[in-house]
Amino acid sequence: MGLFDKAKDAINDHQDDIKDQVSQHSDKAEEAIDKAGDAVSDKTGGKFSDQVDKGQEALKDKLGDL
Repeated sequence: MGLFDKAKDAINDHQDDIKDQVSQHSDKAEEAIDKAGDAVSDKTGGKFSDQVDKGQEALKDKLGDL
């Protein structure tokens, strides 16, 4: 089992806890999404900034669903 599979299993095992924490701290979750996206853009020299921005917005939209 690879690292990705282990991470996926951990998320699935704790999905309810994650949802509760994200809903209680949505502002912090949005900050984390922004920081992660900015880090990706920095590492790629902004080459994929449009895709990163779309991904950030999609994740933030998902926060509203929780």
